[in-house]
Amino acid sequence: MSKIHALTFVTITLFLDTVGFGLIIPIFPTLLVEITGGDMASSSAMSGYLTTVFAVAQLLFSPLLGSLSDRFGRRPVLITSLFFLSINFLILGLADSLWLLFLGRVLTGITAATYATASALIADVSPSSERAQNFGLMGIAFGLGFICGPALGGVLGSWDVRAPFFAAAGLTLLNTMYGLFFLQETLPKEQRRTFAWKRANPVGAMRQISRYPALSGLIACMFLYAIGHHVFPSNWNFYTIERFAWSPLDVGLSLAFVGVMAVAVQGGLLRWVIPKFGAERVACFGIGATILAYLGVASAASVTTLYIWIAISSLGGLTGPAVQSIMTNQLPQNEQGELQGVIASVNSLAMILGPLAITQSFTYFTSPTTPIYLPSAAFLFAAAITVISLGIFVRQASRLNRLLHSGN
Repeated sequence: MSKIHALTFVTITLFLDTVGFGLIIPIFPTLLVEITGGDMASSSAMSGYLTTVFAVAQLLFSPLLGSLSDRFGRRPVLITSLFFLSINFLILGLADSLWLLFLGRVLTGITAATYATASALIADVSPSSERAQNFGLMGIAFGLGFICGPALGGVLGSWDVRAPFFAAAGLTLLNTMYGLFFLQETLPKEQRRTFAWKRANPVGAMRQISRYPALSGLIACMFLYAIGHHVFPSNWNFYTIERFAWSPLDVGLSLAFVGVMAVAVQGGLLRWVIPKFGAERVACFGIGATILAYLGVASAASVTTLYIWIAISSLGGLTGPAVQSIMTNQLPQNEQGELQGVIASVNSLAMILGPLAITQSFTYFTSPTTPIYLPSAAFLFAAAITVISLGIFVRQASRLNRLLHSGN
């Protein structure tokens, strides 16, 4: 498969995958209230627990799947993951108890290798000078998926709260079949490495990556950034329903707007600013814009103002591709899967800690017994921890320059 065909497939795959996930977001609070019989505050806390079990499973299995993709290729790992993801959506759609919801989230975490494997595939077919821009294709796919997914989920959820899960299962299965018939392998057999269990776990994989000292600071920075960034997927629906009395359709439309802005930033702006200003400056700007957006959302007094801050928050989409391009340029091709497994594990750890802190803060500051009613507390927490992330990134500036210009 040519480079263009491979990148096209990845973009379509991630688009359909994001549509599948986006379908669910608007209706998940309503589904939890239906199953638990609780209120919005208690459902927010339960949502945090469900996100945590997903993240624990992903933390434990991402290095394994990344190592498997370095040994056997990207194609079998990607297709297998997508197939079982479609099964998991069916389980979630049929769930009538909390234990089935937890089972579905665990299985989804185990098979959630799509983004990590797709990242390794992009690294396989991209020269170092084009990786940041090509990683931006993931942002385009994410944005387009969030234009269609949440809006469609809000419409379907207005008809039946479980319908979005079945729609997500169908789309993911369709994606699986597409990959089965059209995706070709991008990692040549001569570039594959021997599988080793000592590297196929979070601790072992991190030890391998630590051979490249400059990556440690980047990973720490992105870990804290990811913790703060989980305020959107973990708290946005609860926050807007609580503060602005939004319906599932309102939530879905707002997330569609997030998608529009993501496409604009990563499909257009990213491809211009990286070559002009360099990955280091662009990443620094993206983190700063994210901090400003968190504070703006926390203080927004109207829906119009909220949408303005959503637009500003989209500039944070410059951060990931810029930092990821720096990291991937330091490793050989047969370690890209392992690196993406480490990145996925770090993101999973952030997904464990972030949603717990964020949903618990929302629950505490919106419960009937709270001494201070502050539904925006989670966004203030996210802003504070992202400031720390920016500080670490600034300290790494000289090392990042050496990475970019010396290749060491």
